[in-house]
Amino acid sequence: MTENDISYKIRGCIFKVFKNLGPGLLESAYEVALMYELRKEGLMVSNQVNLPMIYEEMRVDIAYRLDIVVDNKVIIELKSVENLLDVHHKQVITYLKLSGMKLGILVNFNTDDISKSIFRKVNGLAS
Repeated sequence: MTENDISYKIRGCIFKVFKNLGPGLLESAYEVALMYELRKEGLMVSNQVNLPMIYEEMRVDIAYRLDIVVDNKVIIELKSVENLLDVHHKQVITYLKLSGMKLGILVNFNTDDISKSIFRKVNGLAS
């Protein structure tokens, strides 16, 4: 399955979770519910995945944690904040660069319109 195929399924699961839970909960609640829905779709899902930072010859193993990784191809970064900031978008791009993955999805569940709160971020992914 390609990143774009996975992304389509992720988006559907995000909509389902939002429809069932609505806005205003903690990120951890959305994480558990989204992982459940993704697994129901037959996807391989890991959460709180360690992402090392490598700077020159130095490796820091406990540098970052990815909220959700789907099929070892797509990163999902979950937020439940009043407003997404530029730094949230940049965070996903940096995670893609550090991990070598090509697609990231940033989603903010603290919204009235989830369709306007899902953002695709790419790192060398062909259309």
